[in-house]
Amino acid sequence: MNRSLPLPPAAPEVVALAVEALTTRLRGRLDAAVGALAGAAVTTGAGTLRVRCGEDTWVTLAPGPSGTLTEAGQVGCTCLLAPRCLHRAAVLTSCPVADADHRAPVPARPTDQARATAPAAVPTASAATVPTASAAAAVPTGPSAEQIRAAAGLWSAAASVLSAGTGGAGAVLRAELLRAAHTARLAGLHRAEAAALEVVRHVRDERDPHRPRSLAASVTALRELLLVTYRLKASDTDPALIGTVRRRLRPEGPLRLYGVCREPVIGPDGLGGVVTHLVDDDGHWYTLPDVKPGGPARARRAGGAHVAIRTFLSDHFRLSRGGLVLTDAAVAPDGRLLPEPGVRATFAAGRPWTVTAPVTPADGEGFPAPPASDSDGAGRSGPLTVRDIEVVGTDGEDLLARVLPESDAAALSERDGALVRLTPAHRHPGLAHTANLRRLGARAGLRVRVAGRLEPGHVSTLRPLAVAPVPGTAATLRLPPDWQGRADLGYDPLHDDHFPPDLPVPCGPAPAGTGAPAGDPPLWRVRRLVELAVAGGRRAAAEPARDDDRREHVAALHRDGFVNGARLATALGAVAAHRTRDAFGRLDDGGPDRYAAQWLATAVYLAGTEAALRRASWYGQPDA
Repeated sequence: MNRSLPLPPAAPEVVALAVEALTTRLRGRLDAAVGALAGAAVTTGAGTLRVRCGEDTWVTLAPGPSGTLTEAGQVGCTCLLAPRCLHRAAVLTSCPVADADHRAPVPARPTDQARATAPAAVPTASAATVPTASAAAAVPTGPSAEQIRAAAGLWSAAASVLSAGTGGAGAVLRAELLRAAHTARLAGLHRAEAAALEVVRHVRDERDPHRPRSLAASVTALRELLLVTYRLKASDTDPALIGTVRRRLRPEGPLRLYGVCREPVIGPDGLGGVVTHLVDDDGHWYTLPDVKPGGPARARRAGGAHVAIRTFLSDHFRLSRGGLVLTDAAVAPDGRLLPEPGVRATFAAGRPWTVTAPVTPADGEGFPAPPASDSDGAGRSGPLTVRDIEVVGTDGEDLLARVLPESDAAALSERDGALVRLTPAHRHPGLAHTANLRRLGARAGLRVRVAGRLEPGHVSTLRPLAVAPVPGTAATLRLPPDWQGRADLGYDPLHDDHFPPDLPVPCGPAPAGTGAPAGDPPLWRVRRLVELAVAGGRRAAAEPARDDDRREHVAALHRDGFVNGARLATALGAVAAHRTRDAFGRLDDGGPDRYAAQWLATAVYLAGTEAALRRASWYGQPDA
């Protein structure tokens, strides 16, 4: 398919109906038909798109005013079997999945409106009190019978996808998950619906050879979906499980933002560009993306390119060092600033990186505190982590460092900090990440403030995006005044005059030649099993239970004190390998429910343990 002309998003119910209308024989050919569209011609004209699906067969797409296919009548085919034809279902399956805010709203029911006003936080054990008669009346009643049925259907569809794996979850299984997501939407289960759509997107990306694969993201999406539906079908009364419709936000007053840094982007399908990160006084993060076709060359140029927000014109370098005041701002659910009509922007002064520890919004400067971990290990953390480190040395292209204590950065020589690893965010030679990390690693004892993304699956590995001097010490960076006290590692090359001439001896030597990230526990063994189950399905998860490596992995987990991790990994392999016989004596894998529940328990344990280790490594907080 011509990727320069992307297909419009399609509502989940439209895709599900098109697949359900196929006969059993045509469903078996659907995946091959989707693959055959890779080289199909796409033409546009008069608000419609036409996809060629054969010698004389065309599928016509006529999206509505929102640009989304929301009705079955907006998709037509010229073949004789239309609308119950393979061509129409294949094209709809290839379309992106539409978000909730692009579709017609579902009327809210009284129970939904009542839950929308309920608190979203989960009460802790320390806050528990003896319920009184008035307090008992305020306790949520839990999901309705309709919502429990919808959650059970969504659980079954997600369990089938997990059993098949991303490699085996074809168009039919994805359509069943989309149908269950639509049922959840009608029942008012907004969080479950959003999680299901996220799973479908990740499964499609994993099966698309033209897109980068991210098993960690697929694991997170499946864990969220299975955890939410498991608790809902068990009548959990937590109102946060219901969720709210993710719509674009419109702050009531002006939105005051401060620039943080620029992040180069090299995406699939030849995309390239930059994302500027900003933060407000309350610690909420925002992004201003500028990603278009052009690949790495455009990612390199975009760091200083112009950016326009309606009539406001500036460039990414100036915005990352300064700030913005937005009136009538439009913000996407993921924090993207949208240039919608009515938005007015004004350039404002920035905020330097001048404090060692995160401060409260009342202090007027600094970065937000580290994101609180979710109680069940299934939550998402903030987009960037900001910490002070001392350089220890290098390990190949990576930089090894120790985390400085938040209370007193100068006390590192008296109190040993956690050893962490910084790896280049992008290794493309056209970007400066690798060269800058190499220069930083050659200055053992240098202290810098770093902002970056924590590496999924490695609790002590960070992909840095920007660095700044640490206040109160001479052993830190000396950046030019026009850089406003920070350097974007992808765009700003560091030179010798940016470093102090004399550096103190670091507090400890660097470990030599370690292949795994420094300080990481053997939890990678559990993660490998969890990711293998997502990628290859149930049969792939059963293979480690049949080889001799399982004993070695379990013993290593026991030696390091991860007894529950060893038990869960062993149980997951055993459940995946367990097979029964049907009424005719044939081997059968059995229902997917028990396997999905065991995988969910292992994935939640892994996420919670990694979150506790991450807090201990980067923030010095005790394990939760």
